[in-house]
Order: sequence, then C-alpha cells, then structure tokens
Amino acid sequence: MYPPPGETHMGNFIAWDGKTGKIVWSNKEQFSVWSGALATAGGVVFYGTLEGYLKAVDAKTGKELYKFKTPSGIIGNVTTYEQGGRQYVAVLSGVGGWAGIGLAAGLTDPTAGLGAVGGYAALSNYTALGGSTHGVRTAAVS
Repeated sequence: MYPPPGETHMGNFIAWDGKTGKIVWSNKEQFSVWSGALATAGGVVFYGTLEGYLKAVDAKTGKELYKFKTPSGIIGNVTTYEQGGRQYVAVLSGVGGWAGIGLAAGLTDPTAGLGAVGGYAALSNYTALGGSTHGVRTAAVS
C-alpha cells in the first residue's frame, strides 16, 4: 500500500492488448485507480482518480484529453447517457472503501506505521470526504 521503491506513484491506468496480453500504454497515477473505465466508440476512455479527477484519455495512445476536479475521490463507475440530442458523461464523486478509511479517521501521515492503510493516509492532501454527482456534456448525438 505504498509506492514501489524509487517511485512516487501508487497506481497506473493501463491499456492492455487482449490478443498478446501486453501493455499498450500506461499512465502513472498518484494513487491506485479504483474507478471503472468507460470506453466510447469515439476512441475516448474515461476514468476517475482517488484524488477526485474525472479524466478522458485517447484510447490508442493514453494521451490525456481532459480532466475535471471533483470535490472527492472517485471509486465509482463512469457512465454515459443521452438527453435532448446531447451525450453526457457522469460519475459519482465520493471516496470510500479501503482508501477512504484513512480519510474518515483523519489520518494524514503516510509514514506513521499505519499498516495496510499506508500511503492512502496522504489522500487528505488531495481530496475530501463527501459525495456528489458530476456530469460533462460531450457532443451532439447523431
């Protein structure tokens, strides 16, 4: 539950080639990526981070196309829907689960011998508790 030796990040968002089982690209993230991923027919992949960012990346390259900071960490699944001829992407922001334990307990020192909570104690430097839904209008649906 800590970054690997010599690294400052705990997680990666990875695209795998299903035929070869090899990594196509990998984006480093400060913490583990606990959200689901949403891949669109338009070649964009959306996911959330424990720091509270909703991110959009190019499916082929992993290049970040967009990010939006929500008030809390994201562990839920990104979803999409259509309303009035427009497509929207939405996600629930609200850190919880194992990563949220340190935040809920008010832990702030990732080096305090916290066992499996480990580096997640540092989440208080990046996000807060609480939950809310966030949507992004993406494009006209044809």
